[in-house]
Amino acid sequence: MDQISIGIVCYPTFGGSGVVATELGKALAKEGHHVHFITYSQPSRLDFLNENLFYHEVDFRSYPLFEYPPYELALASKMVDVVKKEKLDLLHVHYAIPHASAAYMAKQILRSQGIVIPVVTTLHGTDITLVGKDPSYEPVVTFSINQSDGVTAVSEDLKRETYEHFKIENEIDVIPNFIDLDKFKKQKKDHFKKAICPNGESLVVHTSNFRKVKRIGDVVNIFANIHKEIPAKLLMIGDGPERAKAETMSRELNIEGDVRFLGKLESVEEVLSVADLFLMPSEKESFGLAALEAMACEVPLISSNAGGLPELNQQGITGFLSEVGDVADMSRKALFILDKNNLPAFKENALRRAREFDLANILPLYEQVYMRVIEKTLKNAR
Repeated sequence: MDQISIGIVCYPTFGGSGVVATELGKALAKEGHHVHFITYSQPSRLDFLNENLFYHEVDFRSYPLFEYPPYELALASKMVDVVKKEKLDLLHVHYAIPHASAAYMAKQILRSQGIVIPVVTTLHGTDITLVGKDPSYEPVVTFSINQSDGVTAVSEDLKRETYEHFKIENEIDVIPNFIDLDKFKKQKKDHFKKAICPNGESLVVHTSNFRKVKRIGDVVNIFANIHKEIPAKLLMIGDGPERAKAETMSRELNIEGDVRFLGKLESVEEVLSVADLFLMPSEKESFGLAALEAMACEVPLISSNAGGLPELNQQGITGFLSEVGDVADMSRKALFILDKNNLPAFKENALRRAREFDLANILPLYEQVYMRVIEKTLKNAR
């Protein structure tokens, strides 16, 4: 593919959309494309130097007139500025609100100045399943998606739900989330495992933003059931509104001595390298990026069958799926996986499945979308 200049707009956080956008940008830069991140702070995973990577901070100030700073306007203005100064070929916005609508505004401003810029919008999940369904946002979400030159979604389930709840006329390409297998792989951390599990206990891990949708209480209850049957430890990675409740539950269930809350970690792969099982009992997951990261480190899954998880977690092969909230079923299946006779095969299968989502397999799919929308835009502009 010819080298192009791409503007990437995302939330610069630990959330799935921000991680995917940042890792995609880094991979594109390695391929020789010029990648310009446009966001309000440096993305958390934008952690290496490359001559093809650039960062443009959106400066949005509060004025007495506004109760809240007008971020969308500041973002649109910054997009216009970067497109013009850096001669971008394409804008790729991650998360519909407010990025797709800000991109539409930027696109119209640029058009009035004789500059045509195609926009690709990637839908990640809660921008559709939660925020987008809010009646106060729905018209803007629908319009912004339909005005995009290309639209992608991270799972078939998210694509289906988008068509179901919005009047979308655009074609949606499903491009699943991906994994960098050079980063996420099982590392030799035997000393770490020994420190956490000195007596050979099974190690269970959960990582998320600890929101209600992640069903953190189910994680604690599943672990409590495992703990009754076999020696085990639980590591909880991340932070959020449900953390305090989970800490209280672990004390009430008398398992607090075997549960550790580690907060947000940059190098989660080091913990995953020593884990035996990953728990994801979420009420909703558009894809399940944290689960894929675990699988790449040879960790099998116990997950709900919500959203895009059945597209990732293969029943009885890479782990097991259960109905949302069925703690008893998840607990039984967790104990089955943790049986020393069963665990090696599940670990092997988890890695094999993760390899299908290798960045090298997914990156060309985005490049194909880019070229298609650029060629279409150029053709229409003639």
